[in-house]
Amino acid sequence: MTSLPKTFRVKSFGCQMNVYDGERMGELLDAEGLRAAADHEEADLVVLNTCHIREKAADKAYSDIGRLKREDGSRPMIALAGCVAQAEGAEAKARSPMIDLVVGPQAYHRLPRMIAEAAAGARPVDTDMPAISKFGALPARRRVGPSAFLTVQEGCDKFCTYCVVPYTRGAEVSRPFADIESEARGLVESGAREITLLGQNVNAWTGACGGLDGLIRALANIDGLERIRYTTSHPADMTDALIAAHGEVDKLMPYLHLPVQSGSDRILKAMNRSHSVESYLRTIAKARAARPDIAISGDFIVGFPGETEEDFTSTLSIVDTVGYASAYSFKFSARPGTPAANMEGAVPAHIMDERLQQLQERLASHSLAFNRRCIGRDTSILIDRKGRQPGQMIGKSPWLQSVFVDTEARIGDMLDVTLTGAFPNSLSGALITAAAA
Repeated sequence: MTSLPKTFRVKSFGCQMNVYDGERMGELLDAEGLRAAADHEEADLVVLNTCHIREKAADKAYSDIGRLKREDGSRPMIALAGCVAQAEGAEAKARSPMIDLVVGPQAYHRLPRMIAEAAAGARPVDTDMPAISKFGALPARRRVGPSAFLTVQEGCDKFCTYCVVPYTRGAEVSRPFADIESEARGLVESGAREITLLGQNVNAWTGACGGLDGLIRALANIDGLERIRYTTSHPADMTDALIAAHGEVDKLMPYLHLPVQSGSDRILKAMNRSHSVESYLRTIAKARAARPDIAISGDFIVGFPGETEEDFTSTLSIVDTVGYASAYSFKFSARPGTPAANMEGAVPAHIMDERLQQLQERLASHSLAFNRRCIGRDTSILIDRKGRQPGQMIGKSPWLQSVFVDTEARIGDMLDVTLTGAFPNSLSGALITAAAA
């Protein structure tokens, strides 16, 4: 038996939904009387909120566990949470005996009880996926920053052959509209001016106000909420109504993250993606017709089993056709239990490396071109952090770019600026003064 922890630290890996879950676990522990450990303070409890999408993310979590052992041989209580916990369950403790408890992403509302059990000498594992929503068991949101995440949908029914999400997060479930609206209002009352709606397949959300477009329109009525975003979307669920919302709802930002994964129809079929290159480009064209200045973001996988040089060239071609403002790109990582893990035609590692480098160079060129096209625009930025230079602050543009500007403004302020310079990962801006306006 050990004493109950008094301080904690939550470390989240991977996607924005993990960031949201990490914040909620922190709030849950805070409500139980635990205190978040200060910087450089050794916490009594460390929660590793893990990602299982790629092998390196899982390996990094286990590496972090090993580093938690202190010079005197002691260590904090260690909770393995998130998708690695869900996928590996009790096997995770066999892989790393330092783990005291294992809790999946649908069960973390039971974390306080599990901590008490671990302190009493047990090593609990909870990877249940209960039908009753965990959200009702979580405390009210505490003070947040100017931008906040809000999970509205979890799970996925698409079963892409490379993806573990249906196995670690379960089937698609939409949170009730009333719960989402209540949490959104709480976030705004706590300081949020921008909310990003999250889901593994967020545009599959359905509820009392229809689809995601109806939810966005309803949330846009909240006083004090100035910006709305959503991620991650599936091309098959981009309805005409949702696309129309981009041109009709002022608070919905001109930014769409729509993963394509490959520019080859043959590879898309092997991935069990329910879209083709043609249907994807048709959706992009509709989005740009609804909102001409929209920034398009995407996801890509190179080296999927059986990918030929011709397939890869097709991926480069769709990159040039779309002209992505930003994108995430990765080498194929075989995840145990997925159909793709057993597919023939493995692409050699050195070829994957070469293709990824080519793809990222092409994506970077389009991102810089998009930023350069923004020079001269007058827009607003939401200040979210300090810059590197004295007197410099950084804020997000409507297109999700980081814009640095010299100002005495505070975090959470909304500023009108002219975009004056473009760089690979950011822009510079100059304040629009009342006189200049």
